[in-house]
Amino acid sequence: MTCNVQISGLLQPSATQNWLSSQGSSSGLIVKRTIRVDIPVDKYPNYNFVGRLLGPRGNSLKRVEASTECRVLIRGRGSIKDLAREEIMRGKPGYEHLNEPLHILIEAELPVEIVDARLIQAREILEDLLKPIDESQDLYKKQQLRELAMINGTLRDEGSPMSGSVSPFHNSLGMKRAKTRG
Repeated sequence: MTCNVQISGLLQPSATQNWLSSQGSSSGLIVKRTIRVDIPVDKYPNYNFVGRLLGPRGNSLKRVEASTECRVLIRGRGSIKDLAREEIMRGKPGYEHLNEPLHILIEAELPVEIVDARLIQAREILEDLLKPIDESQDLYKKQQLRELAMINGTLRDEGSPMSGSVSPFHNSLGMKRAKTRG
C-alpha cells in the first residue's frame, strides 16, 4: 500500500528563541506539525475505513490520540456519516476539506525533541489500520465488536452457559421466552 504523506511544520512565534540550545536538554521549544495520510478509498471503494479508524463510539481513534499525544482528524469526501449533510456543508467555511479525497490529518503540538517521533508513531498505527483485511482474519475488528457489545451490554462470554442456543431467553426453536413478572 502506498500512502501519500505530507508534512507541514509551524513554529509558535513565542517559542522560537531557544532553537539553537544543546541537544541533550529540552529546549522548551514547542512546535506544531501536521502529517496528511491519504485513505485508499479509490483502491478499496467498499471497505469501511472510517468505521475501522473510529471504532465503537470513536474509542479506537481516542486510544491512538491518547497513546501518541497527537490529534487525529478524518477529513475529505466521506468524512461525514450523513451524505446529505455533507452535501449541504460542502463549500461552506471550515468545510473546504469536503472537496478533497478522504484523508487523515495527524497534528501534534509538542516539544521539538519528540514531535516527529510521536507523529511517526501515530502515522504507523493509522497506516496499519488502513490495510484492508478479510473480515474472517481481522482480529482488530473482532476486538472492536467485542468492545461495542460491552458498551451495549450485550457481550456473552464464549464458554458461558448463557451463550448461543442455551440462553434462557431462547428455546431450541429460536423463540423468545415469555416475560414474567417477579
